[in-house]
Amino acid sequence: MTFKNPSDLVIQDYLKNAKNIAVVGLSDKEDRTSHEIARILQNQGYRIFPVNPVLAGKQILGETVYASIKDISEPIDIVDIFRRSEFLPEIAEEFVETDAKVFWAQLGLESEKAADILAQHHRDAVVMNRCIKIELAK
Repeated sequence: MTFKNPSDLVIQDYLKNAKNIAVVGLSDKEDRTSHEIARILQNQGYRIFPVNPVLAGKQILGETVYASIKDISEPIDIVDIFRRSEFLPEIAEEFVETDAKVFWAQLGLESEKAADILAQHHRDAVVMNRCIKIELAK
């Protein structure tokens, strides 16, 4: 299977209907892209859930950091991923064990294996190699 992103209209619909966004790989360093984008998401009215096993239990941008998306008890609309492409299959495996709605890999990140895992579990709300900040600005 060759992965193909949904249409721009569908992506905009994902963003319009989302309230809670888990940010996987969120850094506590303010100069990192993940931190900047998570702050922008908060400023746009989204609630973020930082996910970073190294920083679990600490606070980033006023929110408690989780070790895994599976540890989040609130409903998650989008899982926004800032980990290298080689980690996407592992994150996809965790994703299918949750009720999260949209699997979103940031710009430059893509994995056919992750797409296959998601497809096998009938999880078709997948966006890869697209920046959520750029999509919000559209």
